[in-house]
Amino acid sequence: MFMTFVIMIICVLVGVAFLTLLERKVLGYIQFRKGPNKVGFNGILQPFGDAIKLFTKEQMFPFKSNYIYFYLSPMFGFFLALLLWNCMPFFSFYFNFSYSLLFFLCVSSLGVYGIMLSGWSSNSGYALLGSVRSIAQTISYEVSLVVILMSFLFMVYSFNFFDFVKFQENVWFIFMVLPLSFMWLVICLAETNRSPFDFSEGESELVSGFNVEYSSGSFALIFLAEYSNILFMSMVSVILFLGSLFNFYFFGLKIMIFSFFWIWVRGTLPRYRYDKLMNLAWKIYLPFSLNFFIFMYSLSMINLVFFDFF
Repeated sequence: MFMTFVIMIICVLVGVAFLTLLERKVLGYIQFRKGPNKVGFNGILQPFGDAIKLFTKEQMFPFKSNYIYFYLSPMFGFFLALLLWNCMPFFSFYFNFSYSLLFFLCVSSLGVYGIMLSGWSSNSGYALLGSVRSIAQTISYEVSLVVILMSFLFMVYSFNFFDFVKFQENVWFIFMVLPLSFMWLVICLAETNRSPFDFSEGESELVSGFNVEYSSGSFALIFLAEYSNILFMSMVSVILFLGSLFNFYFFGLKIMIFSFFWIWVRGTLPRYRYDKLMNLAWKIYLPFSLNFFIFMYSLSMINLVFFDFF
């Protein structure tokens, strides 16, 4: 069982490495230039070159930073990003547990603490402002995310991700709740701090945001955690809307399509305005998701009453 978990983590890290290569290649072609093409055949070994470069550079510490939290916060964020993969459904072993959806919500909500500690311990105004932005953004969109997941719970009546796949053997949920699926994708972009909602790393006004003081291995851990979360949210999106049996290659193909969506959005859309981001969260997405939740709850109650009556 432990070896299965270790193999899965290794596969996730290798997938993250080549996701960065895919992103740089796709962004290169979007911007009419070539991506990395020197290291290895056609640049295929570039991720390993980047890893060697990052982990062999000198580790810098700001003079007045809180050294302990400054050093530990990237490790904490990286640990949470890998811990999330525990709730990926398996056909066997202990990973496929009954409350995997609750586990996902609990662990993902802890991610803001890593960003908060990174920004605060750096003792930099740019880093602190970037972390505050990220925390406000994540908490705002997490409310709508939870309400959307509660709507799905009334369709499936289970906290187990594997049951979502069973319920979509005949028809995918994306055809039943198409507006909700578009909302989910936007919320995932905001939750993972990706373009056009990458306000925690607003280079134009915050230099690099909450990770401005990090270098070497610490920056690499923050980087790995971000891309691991992208892959994980792609996997959750596939389970929720494009249910697929996990022993099929189609499952991996669907995850690749969702991951490509993250990259395509980054290369296509400009950065959103922060006040509009908050208006979108509290004035549009939250009322809509609450109304849909009440609608799904009403349907479930009608079904219960109907079956009890007959």
